[in-house]
Amino acid sequence: MKPARQTYLFSLGMLGALFFIFGLVSWVNSILVPYFKVVCELKSEVQGYLANFAFYIAYLVMTIPASGLLDRVGFKRGVQVGLWILGSGALLFVPAALSRTYDVFLVALFTCGTGLAILQTASNPFVTVIGPIESAARRISIMGICNKLAGILAPILFAASVIRPSDKAVIDQVTAGILVGEAREAALDQVVRSVIPPYVLLAVFLFLFGILFYKSSIPDIQPARDDGSGTGPSLDRTSVFCYPYLVLGALALFCHLGSQAVCINTIMGYAQGMGLDMLQAKVFPSFSLGCILIGYLIGVVTIPKYMSQQKALVICTLSGLVLSLLVVLVHGPIHLLGMETDASLWILVLLGIPNSLIYAGIWPLAIRDLGRHTSKGSSILVMGLCANALIPLLYAWVADACGSLRMGYWVLVPCFLYMIFYALKGYRIEHWKRTEPVRHE
Repeated sequence: MKPARQTYLFSLGMLGALFFIFGLVSWVNSILVPYFKVVCELKSEVQGYLANFAFYIAYLVMTIPASGLLDRVGFKRGVQVGLWILGSGALLFVPAALSRTYDVFLVALFTCGTGLAILQTASNPFVTVIGPIESAARRISIMGICNKLAGILAPILFAASVIRPSDKAVIDQVTAGILVGEAREAALDQVVRSVIPPYVLLAVFLFLFGILFYKSSIPDIQPARDDGSGTGPSLDRTSVFCYPYLVLGALALFCHLGSQAVCINTIMGYAQGMGLDMLQAKVFPSFSLGCILIGYLIGVVTIPKYMSQQKALVICTLSGLVLSLLVVLVHGPIHLLGMETDASLWILVLLGIPNSLIYAGIWPLAIRDLGRHTSKGSSILVMGLCANALIPLLYAWVADACGSLRMGYWVLVPCFLYMIFYALKGYRIEHWKRTEPVRHE
C-alpha cells in the first residue's frame, strides 16, 4: 500500500475515533433529560430541555473562538485542547452529583459542549477536504456510522451503569410520591451519585486520548491557511457571507440538526408518555440511532456511484416531511417487540432513516468553492449545531402549550419544508442578486 494511501486511511481512522467520542458524549443527552427531571425535581418540560440548551448553545457562542484557536495552534493541538476541555466537563459531573444542583450540571454540560465545538470545528473541514468533494458525503457517512454506533451504545451503557434496577425502584417511588421528606432527599442523593464513576472514567479516557492523538502521525492542518484544496477558487469575494448557498446551507443544517435532536432526545420521554416505564423507554433512542445507522450504510454504498449527493438530499428531505406529518396525524395502539404503545412512536423511530443522509448532503453542497474562505465557512456550518439546543426547547414549549407531547412534533414540519427548498433550489443560488443558477449535480 502506498504511503499516501496509508496516511489517508490512518487519518480517516483517527477522525472516526473522534466522531465515536462525539456520539458517546452527545447522544447520552437523550436519557439525561428524563433522568434530570427526576433527580433534580424539575417541574416542566422546558426546564428539562435546558440541559440540551446548555450543551448545544456552546456551538453558537464558542465555535468562532474555536476557529481562532485552531488558526493559532493547528489541527492536532486544537483537538488535544478540545478533548481536555471535554474531559474537564465530564469531571464537573462529580460536584454536580455531590450537590445535586441542576445549575452545576448545566455548567458541566456547557463545558462539554465547548470541547465538542472545538473538536467539530477541527474535524468536519478535514473530512471534507482530504478527498474529492464529490465523494465528501460518503466520507461524512462513514464518520456518521462511527458517531451513531457510539450513540446506540451510549444510552444503553449509561442506563446500565446509572439506572440500575434498585435505582429504578427508587425513581418509581419518588415519582409515585411514596418517598417524601428526608427519605426522598436521601434516596435521590444516592441515585444521582451513580453518575460519578462513569463520568470519571470518561474524563480519564479523554485526557489520555488527547495525548495519543497529538503524538500520533496524523498530518497537522492549519485551517486558516488551508484553501480547501479541491474546492475551487474564492472568486474574489470579500466575505464568507457573499456565498448565498453557504448561508442558506447553514440555515438548512440548523433545521436538520434541530429536527434530528427533537426526534432522538425527546423519544424516551415520549415513550414514557405512551405508558412505558423508564427501562422500556430507554431503548428507543438506540432504535432511532439504529435507523440512522442504516441510512448511513445506504449512503456509503450508493453515493456517488448510484446517486448524487443532491438527489439523496431531495429523497431524504421529502421522506422526512411525510413521516413528520404522520407522527402528528397518525396514532393508535400497536403491539411490537413485546410492547404495547402508540403507532406514532414507531413512526418517530423510522424518521432516523431519512435524517441520516441530510447532514452528509447539505455539508458538501454548502462548503463547495469557498477557496480561502473554506475554514470560516466550515465554522459557520458547525454553528448550526446550536439548533440541538434551540429546537428541542421550542418542541418543549409547544408540547407544554398544547398539553400534548405528540403535538410538539409539529415543529418538525417547517424544518423539513425549508430543507426541501434548499435541496431543490437553495444550493443552486450562487449570488445574492438574481442570476442564472449553476447546476451542481
